[in-house]
This record gives sequence, structure tokens and C-alpha cells, in this order.
Amino acid sequence: EKADPQKTAFLLRKAWTLYSVTPLYGFRRARLRDYARLLGAFIAAEKQKGLAVEVGVELDIKVALSSLADIRGSELDQAALLVQLSSRSRGSSRNSEDKPVWWGWFCSVFGDELSENVPEHFTCLPLFLSHGAESYTALVGSWFQKTFDCCFRRLAISPLNLSWMVAMWAGCKLDRAASAVELVFSVPRLAQPLDISYAIHPEDAKALWDTVQKTPGEITQEEVDVFMDCLYAHFHRHFKIHLSAAKLVKISTAVALAHCDGIVKILHSQYLPGVLMLLTELAISQIQ
Repeated sequence: EKADPQKTAFLLRKAWTLYSVTPLYGFRRARLRDYARLLGAFIAAEKQKGLAVEVGVELDIKVALSSLADIRGSELDQAALLVQLSSRSRGSSRNSEDKPVWWGWFCSVFGDELSENVPEHFTCLPLFLSHGAESYTALVGSWFQKTFDCCFRRLAISPLNLSWMVAMWAGCKLDRAASAVELVFSVPRLAQPLDISYAIHPEDAKALWDTVQKTPGEITQEEVDVFMDCLYAHFHRHFKIHLSAAKLVKISTAVALAHCDGIVKILHSQYLPGVLMLLTELAISQIQ
């Protein structure tokens, strides 16, 4: 399903930290208001212990849970679940607007592989993305784990998966001017850290991918390998450096940015479902 750009605009151009989440036990979407109240009380209690970091100003934290019905791949997928924390200074007026300080959302886009094999009373939302202070991520994650008997794990992105992403996204058609395709490599076994940045004009990257891809709409490991080998060969021809000996740690395209530490920034609403489908697949592979 295509997501409504107006309803999902806030998801774009933010750096999201990725987690995989095992199925939630006993979760009921009809109780979102109750969950928000309980999570708010939990955060307030933890703040009293001094765990939440908010230096200098005491803030009231307001919790909102809501469904994002547009973000799903198939009928088997659960609608995405958004958790938003907002703050209001104790000294401000009641009419003042709450200021969002943290977002987190669970989703499953074509996560059929997991949902088909899960018993009743379990809800499958294997991909969790957070934006904001890590202290809030830890609090929200702790509450969900205790309440729904699930487990959160940071989701890293391997160099192999980064190469798939850059190949897929370099070949995407965009309705506006595209930014350069950039790959960042980390050189191992050096006394001082050294990164190599390799930028390719978007039209050149797409032209290369179009010559490599045999069947439009389908991608194979062999095609990704050929695409990357061509980029490596071009770089070596000019700079006499073998990039294949370095580690791919970050890729940047007009569709999205991704870092091996599990940080993703989605830039284009048109490809939001496709990016989330790939990330859902990575989250499920870590759970299984």
C-alpha cells in the first residue's frame, strides 16, 4: 500500500536508530490510551529515580500512542504503532503547545514470514525505529519488554546489506533532481582511523545499474556484486586503491542514507514502503 505523504511526512529526513523486536504478547490495539497512561506513569517513576536525563529544567512528559494505518505491506501486517513523547515546562501556561522530544514506532512491511508462524495473542511488529535521546529509548523499550514479554535488540547493517541498498536505490527513478550516490569505506588495521568517501553522479550510478540489471524489478546477488565490482574497478583505475579491502560503513542516495551502526534516514516518501520492507526483512532475520 502507498503511504499517505501528509501522514508520514514526519518520518522523513530524521535519523532513525533501528531495533528488531520479538512478537508482543497480549498487546491490544483497543487499549492504546491505557498503554499511554501506564507508560507515562512508568517514565515519571523512573525520572524520580534520576534515570531520565533532563538537566536544569523539570519537564512534564506526555505520552501518546497511535496507529499509522498507512504503513503496512499486506493484509497480514499489523498497522504501524507510533509512540510520541512530548514535554511542557512546569512554568508554561496550559495553552502552550507540547514540544515533541522523542519518537519511536513499530512496523511490519511484508513481514508475512514471521506473522504466519506466530501463535494467537502475539502481535508481530518486528522493526522498531527511534529518534531522540537514548535515555527515552531505554525507558520506552524497558516498559514494552516488561509489559508484553518481548525483546529489543539493536539492528546493525552489514556491508553486504549496505551494498544491496546502494545498488537498489541507485537504480530508482525520482521525480526531482537527485543528489550524488556516496559510499564511505573504513580502512582497517591503521593506527589512526581513515575513511574514504566515494561519490558518484546519480545519473552515472543509475546508468551503470541499468546495464547490470537483467530483469527489471528483480535483483540478484550476482548483479549487486557486478555493480560493486565495477565501482571498485573505476576507483582503482584512478587512485590505485582497492576498496574491496576496506569495509563499507555508510551509503547515501537520494532515496535514503544508511550506516552500518543501524542508523537510517529516509529522504523520499515515494520509496518509504520499499525501504521499510527491506528493513523489516533484516529485523526478522535477526529474530529468527
